[in-house]
Amino acid sequence: HVQLVESGGGSVQAGGSLRLSCVASGFTFGRYCVAWFRQAPGKEREGVAFIYPHGVDTQYSDSVKGRFTISREDAKATTYLEMNDLKPEDSAVYYCASALGSRCVNLIRSGSPNWDHWGQGTQVTVS
Repeated sequence: HVQLVESGGGSVQAGGSLRLSCVASGFTFGRYCVAWFRQAPGKEREGVAFIYPHGVDTQYSDSVKGRFTISREDAKATTYLEMNDLKPEDSAVYYCASALGSRCVNLIRSGSPNWDHWGQGTQVTVS
């Protein structure tokens, strides 16, 4: 049974920090890239951070570059999103997604939402 479970969301004041976690199960995690997406009410889902299998590379959207850090612990099948200097515009539901390594480059370049697995999301509110 494939599952991605996010946690760590909450409410924080502007300038604060949060760390999101995404725990994977039911597939060979180390072979997959992982992304963090977010979606605010009335807006399209946006990919904000990406990490390739084994953490060999990471990429960020311009909106979070320099403030967010994605990392992974393959032994725990867990991906993290460290979010610093949070702004009200960062408020959204944050989702993690995973895709088999051979698909990662094209998925990230295209911005496609067609990732293999998705979590249920965790709410982040910045005021």
